[in-house]
Amino acid sequence: MTAFEVLFVCTGNLHRSPVAERLLAAELPEPDFRVRSAGTGARPVPLDAVTSAILHELGGDVRGFTARSLDVGQVEGADLVLGLERCHREAAVRLSPLALRRCFTLREFNRLMDGTRAGTPREAVRLAASRRGAVVPPPDETDGIADPHGAPDGVHKARALEVRDAVRILAGILNP
Repeated sequence: MTAFEVLFVCTGNLHRSPVAERLLAAELPEPDFRVRSAGTGARPVPLDAVTSAILHELGGDVRGFTARSLDVGQVEGADLVLGLERCHREAAVRLSPLALRRCFTLREFNRLMDGTRAGTPREAVRLAASRRGAVVPPPDETDGIADPHGAPDGVHKARALEVRDAVRILAGILNP
């Protein structure tokens, strides 16, 4: 059986998605899971000092990270694509419309699963997709985690904690 691949997407692949990638990778066993991240407007640069320090404090591995730009191959290769905001989910779907049923925001996926345990991660994705549209979605800010780029260090920390909390829920869904 091939590894279940999760792809996190944000704008620059500098703050939110690398934090999500590295924290989820620390929670899930290899080789059963593969966790990656990319940005809709990313340039190949390393983590900045603030994000690196926060990620290290939260228990994530900061070594060897370089931002990656989102491409169609990443979307098509992932079993689950999780944007940090709706615009990121939409960007992934524009690249690969057939991936629609595998693309969510991180919080949206958690909300759709609502504590439900599926037998496998792939079953969880199918279940979440079947629940989408069954109820009116909440406002965008509820399903997204705002970009801290350019904000004070305290805002970076607050967003990283939001990501960490959502990743913990996700880890419980994917690997109960």
